[in-house]
This record gives sequence, C-alpha cells and structure tokens, in this order.
Amino acid sequence: MKEATDVLRVIGIILLAIFVIAVGVPIVLTAAGITLGIIKILFGIAVLVIKLAVIIAVAYLILVGIRAILR
Repeated sequence: MKEATDVLRVIGIILLAIFVIAVGVPIVLTAAGITLGIIKILFGIAVLVIKLAVIIAVAYLILVGIRAILR
C-alpha cells in the first residue's frame, strides 16, 4: 500500500505543477503587460486539470470507502 501512496503523491505533485504553470504564467504575463492568445488555452488547461483532480479525488474517496467496508 506504501507504493500506492507514493504514486498518488507523485501524481498530486505533477497535477499541482501543471496547475501552477497553467494559472501562474498567464497571471505573471498579464502583470508584465504581455497579453497573448495562449492565455485562453492555458486557462482551459487549468480548468481541465481541476476537473481531473476532482475526478481523481472522488475515485480515491470511493476506493477508501470500499476498503473500509471490506475490513
């Protein structure tokens, strides 16, 4: 079970990094006065990452619930 925890931790870190890049970069560029068409794409990616994180969290909660019932 320790490997599963480590895998979930790595996935979480990767998702967090993608989210920070997708949201932080456009904010920094906008603050610097650089507005690009890429900003819309990056915000779209940020929304997709949030949706993916919610799906993963719900799946994890379901798995934990099933595991608790089986014990």
